[in-house]
Amino acid sequence: MILTIKGAAKTVTGSKHLITTQQGKKILLDCGLYQNSAKDNDELNSHLGFDAAEIDAVILSHAHIDHSGNLPLLVKQGFRGKIYATPATRDLCAIMLLDSAHIHENDTVYLNKRRLKQGKPLIKPLYTAKDASNCMKHFYAVPYQNEFIINDEVSFVFTDAGHILGSAVINLAIKDENKLIHLTFTGDIGRPTDLIIKAPEKFRQADYIICESTYGNRLHDDAALAAEKLLQIVLETCVEKKGKLLIPAFSLGRTQEVVYTLDKLKTQGLLPPVKVFVDSPLSMNATDIMRKYTDSFNDDIQEYMKIDDDPFGFKNLIYIQDAEESKALNELKEPCIIIAASGMMEAGRIKHHLHNNIGKEDCTLLVVGFVPPNSLGHRLLRGDKQVRIFGEVHDVKMQIKSLNSYSAHADYTEMIDFLSCQDKSKVQQLFLVHGNEDVMCDFKIKLMEVGFNNIAIPELNDFYELH
Repeated sequence: MILTIKGAAKTVTGSKHLITTQQGKKILLDCGLYQNSAKDNDELNSHLGFDAAEIDAVILSHAHIDHSGNLPLLVKQGFRGKIYATPATRDLCAIMLLDSAHIHENDTVYLNKRRLKQGKPLIKPLYTAKDASNCMKHFYAVPYQNEFIINDEVSFVFTDAGHILGSAVINLAIKDENKLIHLTFTGDIGRPTDLIIKAPEKFRQADYIICESTYGNRLHDDAALAAEKLLQIVLETCVEKKGKLLIPAFSLGRTQEVVYTLDKLKTQGLLPPVKVFVDSPLSMNATDIMRKYTDSFNDDIQEYMKIDDDPFGFKNLIYIQDAEESKALNELKEPCIIIAASGMMEAGRIKHHLHNNIGKEDCTLLVVGFVPPNSLGHRLLRGDKQVRIFGEVHDVKMQIKSLNSYSAHADYTEMIDFLSCQDKSKVQQLFLVHGNEDVMCDFKIKLMEVGFNNIAIPELNDFYELH
């Protein structure tokens, strides 16, 4: 059996790992979009690195676009098998892949206007809404803890990764020369202190582990202080300066966490009477889906829902769908909070709000999640005085702040604790993916200190024979 790393190698996006069995069956774990810098993304996303028609099945860890976002292209290029996912992941992908397609289509229209003026040839979107719709026909829902047999060589079990709604650790059992190889792909590992989702589950013993490493050398802030810090920033920006607070956030997970925190502050009488806009049709739809799966919520939010049955809705909270309503926020003179996608600031409505507010000293940008190197979010966090947005250079005058206690990714102590259910002597090899190279090197040392050996940091397209 061969494992080939087709994405998320020394980078935090583009998750994609290919298993080729002894009999030649090809199983793909995730098929995500690269979301680093636009210059690199186009080439990496348009070329999958394999023949889509040769893939027999896809097993999807969760719905975030850097893990699921290139599934429509996979189908467009000839994939005809099934895409296995948890029920919540399937429901979320139905809205998230369509939203991703609309972004590709809209961005292409915008870019082609510029290219037409420059006399350059026009381009086509990576995929369309029709492609996203066709992709959903291939989804097959598999609940947590149900052993599912794909064929006479491969079976798997989903266990809860605690990262976002529906996120799963993929536990594979693969026949190889009449023996079973147990391979586990962690997907993205959640936090035991997540505001909404249950903590990650223990998983069965593995021979090989493909492990994420996003925060492999960092510790998160105390989650208990997140609400206090958020309130302080709201008061400074919206009350003292009477400006706008922009919060870029993933439409699934981070947006609901921020809204839930504001909801609790409102219930406690601490939130000032400013309007809060969730400027994302996707966030609104994702929130509706989350309301369907409250059995995935942890005990704390379940208890809170006894006094407030809707933790994602309160007075002055406005969900915006219409594009014209979104544009109207730029003309709004009163102080407000705007939560908009995407969290990495490489696409979506947040770029338009930055375009219009980045030069205003009374405004604040609050980063509440991971931003990869070379992204707009990373350049702003490191203190660049000028940035380019939609081809225009802007002076950065707004305040830039960050809160990493909202991260849905485990830090290195939490990841090590997650892996502690394993007998380390039985793990033949551990592959670090979904992290930057310097972070992976640091995390490798920490893993070796607790007893893991034979740890690989693969390059893109590296392959390994598993026995």
